[in-house]
Amino acid sequence: MSINTKIVNDLIANKISFVTTVPCKQLAGVIDEIDRSPDIFHIPSNKEDEGMGLCAGAWMGGKRPAIIMQNTALGVTLNTLATLIQYYRMPLPMLISYRGELREPVACQVEMAVHTKALLAQLNIPTYHFHKERDADELDAILKYTFMCNKPVAILTDASFWGGYGDQ
Repeated sequence: MSINTKIVNDLIANKISFVTTVPCKQLAGVIDEIDRSPDIFHIPSNKEDEGMGLCAGAWMGGKRPAIIMQNTALGVTLNTLATLIQYYRMPLPMLISYRGELREPVACQVEMAVHTKALLAQLNIPTYHFHKERDADELDAILKYTFMCNKPVAILTDASFWGGYGDQ
């Protein structure tokens, strides 16, 4: 089973039926798998904070949501995370591609990587970092945790998790 299929199967097993995504090269396989799933209603978003608003609406409408995004846009989500998601105690799994680490080919990606974990820690958002495919064995427990305690959680997936940056 591919890692993309495993991730989507874990979402479905945890009754996540609404997913919003922002385009990301590293997460493209998961996004494609979500598109093919009849069990998940997928709405692409233009921006991550917009996607969080969609997830809040889905949660209030009785659906279990998740968002798939890049860490480089975490900054634009801080107000939404604090004043909507956390304030109203909404569970929100955030599958986040963690760009900007070793062997990153795009210099501008590095700056947000320097701040990502600190920003999540400042907001007291539990954060898990997947480096290897076997780290995804924890995804089911992480998803159960977020819905049990009504908190957002961040699952950072770096380039090594997805197989590297390619030919760079």
